[in-house]
Amino acid sequence: MDATTVVLTVAAVLAAVVLAVAVAVLVRLVRTRRELRRAGLPTGPRWVFWGAVLYLVLPADLVPDPVYLDDIGVLLLALRSMRGSVTAPAPGAPPRRPGRQPADDYAP
Repeated sequence: MDATTVVLTVAAVLAAVVLAVAVAVLVRLVRTRRELRRAGLPTGPRWVFWGAVLYLVLPADLVPDPVYLDDIGVLLLALRSMRGSVTAPAPGAPPRRPGRQPADDYAP
């Protein structure tokens, strides 16, 4: 094996690993959205979810597609946004202390 073949093989393996991570994060994003909707909780703006999915699928990226690090970043931001919409207090709601449950407000 010459040096070029080794470099190309290593690059292909790294690209496959990064692609697998991107797909795993996409699956987690889809599952989280599905679970939030099933529970009747807010999933955040719809465009965040679909924008992240389209960014992964479409070939126009900030970084060329063999490198999926930017795609993973966009998917993670969308996942964080969706989870943040669940924990964000409603506008006008009093702030809650950490570790406090809503049922604590009604305890005698």
